Amino acid sequence: MNLQLNDRPDWIYLLREFEALYRHGSDGGSTSIRSHRKRVREELSKIFATNPPIDMRAPAIKPVTAHFSRALDLGERGYMQGMARALREVRDTLTWEYGYEKVPPALARKYAYCEILGPRGPVSWPGLILGFVLFAPRTTYPQHSHSQIEESYISVAGAWSENNAAVYAPGSLILNRAGDEHRITTGEREPCLLAYAWAGPAEQLGAPGMKFSATRK
Repeated sequence: MNLQLNDRPDWIYLLREFEALYRHGSDGGSTSIRSHRKRVREELSKIFATNPPIDMRAPAIKPVTAHFSRALDLGERGYMQGMARALREVRDTLTWEYGYEKVPPALARKYAYCEILGPRGPVSWPGLILGFVLFAPRTTYPQHSHSQIEESYISVAGAWSENNAAVYAPGSLILNRAGDEHRITTGEREPCLLAYAWAGPAEQLGAPGMKFSATRK
């Protein structure tokens, strides 16, 4: 059966939560963040107008998804409750994965991501990737960067830091421009759930070729 986005209201509501965050969230006076938020909103407007195909992939879990319920509980208590509740509605259909050919065994137990929209689906779209990344407590995600892709994170649940520069709480938006090196560290007691958006050339989004950096800064 060929499905379109409009056939899955639960997924539409989830994408509407992304649109609300990138429309109503603060840019903090940053022109780069303002431009990125506009770029994400414009792509989402095209998506809602186009009603693209939705190809439900086989659900998959990873060891870290044992922390998912707790992350959703935390998200539903605060500012990000709309996103957390919409995500809970589709939780049984999510495909959690690693995105790397070789993942250190310790990280494989403490990290995974799921895409919601992008060239590989489930909502098929060439010009934007949206998804979520889940971290266990006491996790360090190694330093890495993305060629030709700008990436933003919005905290849904849990506290975390990037490059040991600051502590970010739910609702915070962090932008990494193309090529920026970044490393993520999570708190001691609770899991961390981040929504993310990748924007860049369609050909790059279709084959991002993620890899860890050789050195840390």
